[in-house]
Amino acid sequence: MKIGLVLKELHRSENDLAHELLQAADRHKADHEVFHVAQDLAAWSQRHVREIAAIGERYGQSLDPEPEGEAHAAAKLLDKGSELLGRARTPGLLLLRDLRMLHMKAAGVSVDWEMLAQAAQGIKHTDLLAVAQRCHPDTLRQLRWANAMLKESSTQILIS
Repeated sequence: MKIGLVLKELHRSENDLAHELLQAADRHKADHEVFHVAQDLAAWSQRHVREIAAIGERYGQSLDPEPEGEAHAAAKLLDKGSELLGRARTPGLLLLRDLRMLHMKAAGVSVDWEMLAQAAQGIKHTDLLAVAQRCHPDTLRQLRWANAMLKESSTQILIS
């Protein structure tokens, strides 16, 4: 079975999504909605990481139950590069870039949850299906939030 590989990828992707949400919250502290909602949504992904790690052992994966807290070196370099290039002076465009990235990452995580749920149904593993059914709706909410924020912000930012 290749379910372990999906769990490993899902664990990585949820960690990455949580990290990106926290980074976006940090970059947009002045926008209270982005700051607070992104932090809440990151906590959901961190909870998912713990749930994936808990069930991963059954599928041959030893996954760290603690969400990654440190920013990846590449992400730190990208952030610093953006600052040095002056992108930090255009917070609207930075917000759109962040929302676009969050939308894409959440969409990828959602696809992974869907694949996992389908496999769990196929092999009748109710515990695995239960994890997918608990976590996937949160991911769909993360995706909808990023999409709604893009719709709300794009016009004003891009035409001003």
